[in-house]
Amino acid sequence: MKALVFHGPGRSSWENVPDPGLQEPADAIVRVDTTTICGTDLHILSGNVPDVRPGTVLGHEAVGEVVETGDEVRTVRPGDRVLVSCVSPCGRCRFCREQAYGQCHGGGGWVLGRLIDGTQAEYVRVPFADLSLHPLTGAADTLEAVLLADVFPTAYEVGVLNAGVRPGDTVAVVGTGPVGLAAIATAELFSPARIIAVDLLPTRLEAAKRLGADAVVQTTEGPEPLVDDLTGGLGADVVIEAVGTPASFEACTRMARPGGRIANIGVHGRPVTLHLEDLWMRNLTITTGLVDTRTTPTLLSMLTTGRLPAAASLITHTFELDQMEEAYDVFSRAADTGALKVALGVPTRPLVPTETNGEK
Repeated sequence: MKALVFHGPGRSSWENVPDPGLQEPADAIVRVDTTTICGTDLHILSGNVPDVRPGTVLGHEAVGEVVETGDEVRTVRPGDRVLVSCVSPCGRCRFCREQAYGQCHGGGGWVLGRLIDGTQAEYVRVPFADLSLHPLTGAADTLEAVLLADVFPTAYEVGVLNAGVRPGDTVAVVGTGPVGLAAIATAELFSPARIIAVDLLPTRLEAAKRLGADAVVQTTEGPEPLVDDLTGGLGADVVIEAVGTPASFEACTRMARPGGRIANIGVHGRPVTLHLEDLWMRNLTITTGLVDTRTTPTLLSMLTTGRLPAAASLITHTFELDQMEEAYDVFSRAADTGALKVALGVPTRPLVPTETNGEK
């Protein structure tokens, strides 16, 4: 099969690799119909996720069809159309029993495209299939459903729920890429008084307005004056950091009111200074987290009943799967291309068993 293979910082290629095969009784093989490129994939290519080994197939988001299952798989069967979650929970360890699936210590967690071959391929082996795959009904549009593999659960859990967004809050979202935009959309579910979107790119700020932002600021380093104006000098009740740079995080700490909540979503590749000399007396709560995907069933239900209409507007570019390298180029140059989220589709072909099946 063809797949996008990581060869070290700054190097990847669309190339032939062995088809995946079942390795454990809880595995499933999924033919990938639609996959995406995530900002985390760009972090991997930049060398900011050092545990990704050269030779790994990238990607952790997909919609596809189950073609084979292990003996222990009970909830899906060949022919089922499924959402492939970015997190693969073992379901047995302490963290999984607490629904902290992202922290799984039983061989799961975020493994696709990181520790094992991922979804930017024609086929993918999915471990712990009973909890990693979510059956899709005919009402779920593929291009919308694929955003529930990572983008919406991350924004909702690590951003909105961690920050405890409440009715009447002023919410500032710093960074309006796909996850920041999904944070705006899901924060709306809790009736905040206002949402302020902060970003450098005008196209992303326009998208933020369409999704419900009441005010926008075209910067990630000096939005505090507008926040002060809108809140009578108090600051924002909730600040969601969705960029992942030292400057954006420090701006978030200055933007929050005393007693406010800061939820960090951004993937940080460099150290960030925590200015406790200024913050120690302000009663701030700062949360971090890797998505657990425990809310994916709820979000899927909302999607299929029309309660999550924002999902469709986040995908701005579509490609055939064999245009993977072009798609990466477009996605990585968002300032020039206006890309928010790119999706790639693959034509159906039969899985060909090989003697060398297995992860690279």
